[in-house]
Amino acid sequence: MREKLESIGLLVLRLLIGFGIAKHGWGKITGDVAGFAQGAVAGKLGLPMPLLFAWAAALSEFGGGILVAIGLGTRIGAFLVLCVMATAFFLFHGADPWDVKELAFLYGSTSLALILTGGGKYSLDAKIFCRKCVGG
Repeated sequence: MREKLESIGLLVLRLLIGFGIAKHGWGKITGDVAGFAQGAVAGKLGLPMPLLFAWAAALSEFGGGILVAIGLGTRIGAFLVLCVMATAFFLFHGADPWDVKELAFLYGSTSLALILTGGGKYSLDAKIFCRKCVGG
């Protein structure tokens, strides 16, 4: 029973975090990526090639979030999200108060947890790659 509840817990975590961060990425993709690149990436972070980094962040949030949600390449998707959230938390919002950078911390923390645990029994990773999993 404990194993089943843990697997359901990972499924719920993946779905909420994955689709949540994917929504943020989708907003950047369908919004003003050039404005995000100039204002956030070049302006506040001072990174070179701001349009490239803006697209990388947007696609990492969206694509990584979808991978996490469906449990396919969960660790890879979570790593992409963690990279963006670490940049947001430590660099972009580094000097901001906690309530401003808290969301990046939470998405990053849960992404780190999913990197460590994987997608769980109810993921496509388990269905495709786990030959020894019972019912997995």
